[in-house]
Amino acid sequence: MNIGKVPETVLKRSIFKQLQVKRDEVLIGPGVGEDCGIIQVAPEEAIVLSTDPITGTAHGVGTLAVHITLNDLAASGATPIGLLLTLLLPDGYTEDALKELMFEINDASKKFNVQIIGGHSEVTGAVNQPIVSVTGVGKIDKDRVMQADKVKPGMDILMTKWAGIEGTTIIAHEGEHLLKTYYHPDLVTKAKSFNQYLSIVKESQIAMKFDVYAMHDVTEGGIFGALWELGEKINLGLTVDQSKIPLQQETIEICEYFDLNPYMLIGSGSLLIVTENGHEMVDAMKEAGILATVIGKVDEGNHKRIKFEETYRSIVPPKSDELYKAIERYEKKKIWRDHE
Repeated sequence: MNIGKVPETVLKRSIFKQLQVKRDEVLIGPGVGEDCGIIQVAPEEAIVLSTDPITGTAHGVGTLAVHITLNDLAASGATPIGLLLTLLLPDGYTEDALKELMFEINDASKKFNVQIIGGHSEVTGAVNQPIVSVTGVGKIDKDRVMQADKVKPGMDILMTKWAGIEGTTIIAHEGEHLLKTYYHPDLVTKAKSFNQYLSIVKESQIAMKFDVYAMHDVTEGGIFGALWELGEKINLGLTVDQSKIPLQQETIEICEYFDLNPYMLIGSGSLLIVTENGHEMVDAMKEAGILATVIGKVDEGNHKRIKFEETYRSIVPPKSDELYKAIERYEKKKIWRDHE
């Protein structure tokens, strides 16, 4: 298998198929496009759980870890409560670096009033950079838990912000020295600033004021990968107009330089939403200062397709993220991170 998410066929065959225990308290368990488990703990309330590691970068790993986990909870419509941390640190990692990592994690958590409620830390020879794995805990009213089987053909698919947010900021930070030899420094600086847009908590809160039938955050595999996973989650088809998918010029330029597909670049910070009246939600997002765009519709059947001008092509299951291609290509030339 290649670096990145385990392929969907392997996920179904070698992971999901091995899981035999079922409990009545579990409202939503593992599945393609399901980033959270949901457990009923009271007649009217459920607990939402999610877990994620950060492996694609060492820069800002604490901030990223918090945002990515809270995004999973937000995509389920949950209110975040707390985080559990597992810190795997490389041999020789300094206490000062550990303090800085925890400062990042605490600073990001404070912004959402989320408590660090436990975890584990160790130094191990199994890693060559700090790995932060976070389990998120949230809560939701049981009657607000989204059921994918309620999605119907004709519903709007809405996307917040733009494609490739996380990948753009990671590449701009890690490859800053190289990018500035080709682009104006202002472009690189702006691309680095995309890390301020990584959270989808605010747009999730706005969306939950409407009738929302499914949400999915854009992560590895980019917007195309997220659309595939959304289609699998709702078990219906979808058609998306590629020309309506927002892209920032900084993402376009950076992807062109590194020969990457921006639609397949890790895109945390963007949220896909299925609702009956997407344009009403777009207006509500706009009032809150959030870009939102209706990019397509749910269809009958199970096809997942992108419309580009007058042609259609199928969306395929996500493969290794474009970010890993950049890392592989430029680490070999010793210009990715180790550039001094």
